[in-house]
Amino acid sequence: MVVERKFIEDAMVKHEISKYLEKTLSRAGFSRVEIQKTPVITRITAYVTNPGRVIGRGGSTIDAITQEIKSKFKIDNPQISVAEVKNEVLEPRLVARHISNALERGANARSLLHSTLKTIIENGALGAEIIATGKLAAKGAKAKQIKVRFGYIPKAGDTVKQVDTALLTSYPKYGAIGIQVRIVQPGTQFADRQLKKIEMPKSLEGAR
Repeated sequence: MVVERKFIEDAMVKHEISKYLEKTLSRAGFSRVEIQKTPVITRITAYVTNPGRVIGRGGSTIDAITQEIKSKFKIDNPQISVAEVKNEVLEPRLVARHISNALERGANARSLLHSTLKTIIENGALGAEIIATGKLAAKGAKAKQIKVRFGYIPKAGDTVKQVDTALLTSYPKYGAIGIQVRIVQPGTQFADRQLKKIEMPKSLEGAR
């Protein structure tokens, strides 16, 4: 029971740190965070599109963030490093944010999701799923869900941990829309199956 409680607490702390960094590093294009605890230090790696904005002049910004995380989340000796996102199209949080911004500008939800899924697959993902739920049409329309997916997306078991996931809420003028993006990265190895690069389905070839 103690081990289970500690596991839950660690997950909650990681979630809270992720929320804090997403807000603090929004202008730097925050995507995700990795946390590794050792007996001596806690390594925190923030993935962003613009590392320079995180580091700041002479390291002032990252030093301030380090001190804030240390005091706010009661973490002893945190070490924060910054990594640049290699491909924004394969980062679920950045993809979800792109969809959110487009929906708030009035983009057609179905076309947007199909074209985004196409782009993700074109960039080598072994599987991807995008779900949008809420007021997806004009004022007065009922809430509904649009789901697009292709490739292999495990839904249960330990393999779920190998799927990168992000949840975001968009606020267009007709009402809130929940956005979930799940991506299996290129080169991911699963114990129960061998995956190869997938071919673009005909249903997505014309999406734009």
